[in-house]
Amino acid sequence: MIVIDASALLGFMFGEPGCSSVGPRLPEAVMSCVNLSEVLSRLARDGHDVAAAAEQIRRTGVQIVPFDEAAARAAATLTRAVRSHGLGIQDRACLALAQSRGLPAVTADRVWAQLDIGITVEVLR
Repeated sequence: MIVIDASALLGFMFGEPGCSSVGPRLPEAVMSCVNLSEVLSRLARDGHDVAAAAEQIRRTGVQIVPFDEAAARAAATLTRAVRSHGLGIQDRACLALAQSRGLPAVTADRVWAQLDIGITVEVLR
């Protein structure tokens, strides 16, 4: 299993370099609902139908995980460790989910490769 962030899913959906490996792994992937919102927001911004996009994502088999109080606390505890890398709440939500489940976090964001926070990070490109 893996935890994917918005950049990994968007990269796959847009056919970006390095992201083709995401598709076969989606049925075993989990994603925070915070990151789902990020994906859908980007698609809405680009003029895509949000309901249709959400259905397309649902059909991939990726499991969407709620962002509850425990997730909020876990994401908050990562703030100091990732602040110098410019990571926001959506990034910390993904990393906190990976940390809580002991899974690797998969991203297309290269800056994550610089993190030394005890979470395995797989950068796609």
